[in-house]
Amino acid sequence: MPAMISALVILTVAIDIFLYGMNDKNLKKVFAARAPASLFQQPLSNNQKPVQPAPMAIAEPIANALSRVTKKPFGIYVMPGFSPVNPERFTGYHTGVDFETTPTEQKADIPVYAICPGKILIKEWASGYGGVVNVSCTLSGQAVTVTYGHLRLASILKKVGETLAQGEEIGMLGTGFSKETDGERRHLHLGIHKGKNAVISGYVATEVQLAQWINVLDYLKPVK
Repeated sequence: MPAMISALVILTVAIDIFLYGMNDKNLKKVFAARAPASLFQQPLSNNQKPVQPAPMAIAEPIANALSRVTKKPFGIYVMPGFSPVNPERFTGYHTGVDFETTPTEQKADIPVYAICPGKILIKEWASGYGGVVNVSCTLSGQAVTVTYGHLRLASILKKVGETLAQGEEIGMLGTGFSKETDGERRHLHLGIHKGKNAVISGYVATEVQLAQWINVLDYLKPVK
């Protein structure tokens, strides 16, 4: 039935064009009067479904993660006086990715989530980090350990040896420029080291050493 109606409409339009002429002004009047908008729309078939956003390979470690990478990406080389952060206290190639916070988030609780399932290997205060957690994990079939730095240790309920599910809340970001972050600005440092051994270095001296680390942004993209 819809096909028959469309055919009749097209036939009527053709007759009107023959009667009123082919100039632009008349054509506009004809189509406005005769051709319904639905004639030019391609409806979804019964088998078609709305397109859903592709899932990510891992869970976001922090809400709106990609938009927060504004200062220290993976692999950037920094030293005092040569860094997007001022003052800079470290020297070397950045082994992770820093996810920044906004001025309005400085006093708010900001949860940090496990990007993949695994066992907690380290939960401690460490120089350069403040609170830090290291978790065993598998990415693309490869054993890795994931470091979450600058956390408030008191907010982390799980203990060493216990497991985290993908997307499970680990704890909260520490307060900026306090012992919780070892005097650093409020942000999440996330590093992924190849292998099963817990390594939490935030910087390395050479590119050869950097090759033992993985850029988390390679996984924070929709799976095709």
